Amino acid sequence: MKIKPLIFSILLLFFICFVEAKPPELTPHLTRKKSEEIFKAHVTYKKLSPELAQRILQNYLEELDATKTYLLESEVVKWNNPSEELLNQLVSNYRKEDFVIFDEIYETMVKAIERRNRLEAEIADQQLPQTSVNEFKDLKWASTEAELKERLLKLRALQLETAEKLDFETKDQFIQRVNKRRISREQEVLQDNLQDRHKQQLACFLKAFTSALDNHTVYFTPTEANQFMIQVQQRLFGIGAQLRDDLNGFTLVRLIEGGPATREGKLKVNDRVIAVNHEPVVGMDIVEAVELIRGPKGTAVTLTILREFGEETPKKTEKLDIEIIRDEIVLKETRFESETVPYGDGVIGHIRLFSFYQDPNYSSAADLKKAMEEMKEKYNLKGVVLDLRNNAGGILPQAVAVTGLFIKKGIVVSIKDSNGNIQHLRNFESDLTWDGPLLVLTNKGSASAAEIVAQTLQDYGRAVLVGDPSTWGKGSYQTFTLDSSNANKVNPQGEYKVTRGLYYTVSGKSPQLTGTKVDIEVPGGLTEAEIGEAQAKFPLENDEISPNFQDSLSDIHPFHRGKMMRYYKKDLQERMTIYEPYMATLKSNSQIRVQNNKNYQNFLKEIKKEEFDAESVEKYGQNDLQLEETMNIMKDLVLLSEQDKKIEAPKIESAPAA
Repeated sequence: MKIKPLIFSILLLFFICFVEAKPPELTPHLTRKKSEEIFKAHVTYKKLSPELAQRILQNYLEELDATKTYLLESEVVKWNNPSEELLNQLVSNYRKEDFVIFDEIYETMVKAIERRNRLEAEIADQQLPQTSVNEFKDLKWASTEAELKERLLKLRALQLETAEKLDFETKDQFIQRVNKRRISREQEVLQDNLQDRHKQQLACFLKAFTSALDNHTVYFTPTEANQFMIQVQQRLFGIGAQLRDDLNGFTLVRLIEGGPATREGKLKVNDRVIAVNHEPVVGMDIVEAVELIRGPKGTAVTLTILREFGEETPKKTEKLDIEIIRDEIVLKETRFESETVPYGDGVIGHIRLFSFYQDPNYSSAADLKKAMEEMKEKYNLKGVVLDLRNNAGGILPQAVAVTGLFIKKGIVVSIKDSNGNIQHLRNFESDLTWDGPLLVLTNKGSASAAEIVAQTLQDYGRAVLVGDPSTWGKGSYQTFTLDSSNANKVNPQGEYKVTRGLYYTVSGKSPQLTGTKVDIEVPGGLTEAEIGEAQAKFPLENDEISPNFQDSLSDIHPFHRGKMMRYYKKDLQERMTIYEPYMATLKSNSQIRVQNNKNYQNFLKEIKKEEFDAESVEKYGQNDLQLEETMNIMKDLVLLSEQDKKIEAPKIESAPAA
């Protein structure tokens, strides 16, 4: 299945390695030094080989021209299909801190940009062909300029098709926005300062190098490192406003609840920012504008805005300088959500956790614990649905802490490094926040820490897993050079995260490649999607270790092991079988409900189509059919668990069509 909204990633994916005006402070020496640090830490690769060199060359070309709309096959063939001699030369040059081969590729790209702009002018008034997003899947390099021109026409057709679906701007505005983004990236490549250009080349090399090792080892420019930390912590320091690039400035489309912009009440939605601290931002890339607005807590930033007022048409406009004091903004709506659904004489709790986060003031485990305690205090809580759909992971210790809310003491996850050393991460608390019926809802977007929590709770028999047949399949763990729990400054040379090894849950299994398998399949929007670790270029292989339900504390120093054993072995979590008697009924009831739900059946037909039309699916799944059925399963589970186990469990014979 191919999802139509992903067209945006094709339309806007230009020059992945160039995302900021100021390049990282890199030199050839620092670039090799950073590469060697990564080699030392990586689980598999320890030195540059011809095999890796070939991957790096191909990745470098992809970094420069991801959409294959600049370079021709004849221009890249010697790097895309390199000779043994060239690969050996690259390895030798690397050891001497010489990146001349990549300089040559870069200069070829500079000339290709000039050709692209000429072709863009030529196709401006030409008739557009019929096309499909599938034509941009697995693209090969264009063999001729005519073929390249035809590809640009098809790209423009896709852009206009997407523009027709937007209700907040015209086609012309959308095309101008896309062109602005393209030209901005091109200007960064074409910059006159040769020293800065060389720094950009080295940053691009590091990106190509890290992605050659595996899919999750990544080099971040300083701006990207800051953005990555925001994603991990779900917090930032700024004014708390969401911007949209409207070409003639940046319009405020949303003020974040609890942020400085909302508290101070000086800014309004639809205000248009034209300068930051008296520096004009019109024509600037949105990433640069946002960086100007963000800053340390307690510092001031002045926004020059244009605000419309009056009733007449066109409205009058006034220019204002507004000072806002920056503060910490916690993105609560992208951390977790909780709600209760009435059932019988109580409620079922639904908690949606979007990531595993931790900072000096908040954490995912603490927030979930508080939410469940409030539910128990206010209501007769009968069951909890932990929703981990599209949760891509986050802080590993938080996966342990979240799991510990539902189990007693015991191993949650084990990690094994490249030397075969195994370290166990344990829950040391025996007090459970919730010990009742528990469902964990996952989909193909659930990855990493989310898979740890789901699979560990399944291993112990503590939860029933429902959702897509399997999760993403990311069973590797990474370390990041920037401490996520402190306000450390980003290295001006950039940061990186590197894959150190695989992780395994208490059963000894790793979800690497295979994902976590659910107990009850409940299809959703990603069920048919061609996504997951198995789709990655260079994934690590799956692996298993021995089960660790009977924890011998083998990784603890003998001096501490005896004392720790006496404390730890009390209230150790055992494998549970409480859900096994109900599983057949739960599955059968769910299948019958789904089969008799016309909306669900139409939804399932739509997601199996070659091209997934999000608008059509919305008609059938506005109320989140996957979650609705999960709640129905929980209601069955609560009912079954409350009955005498000797009484035959009720089964659904038929269900009305919906």
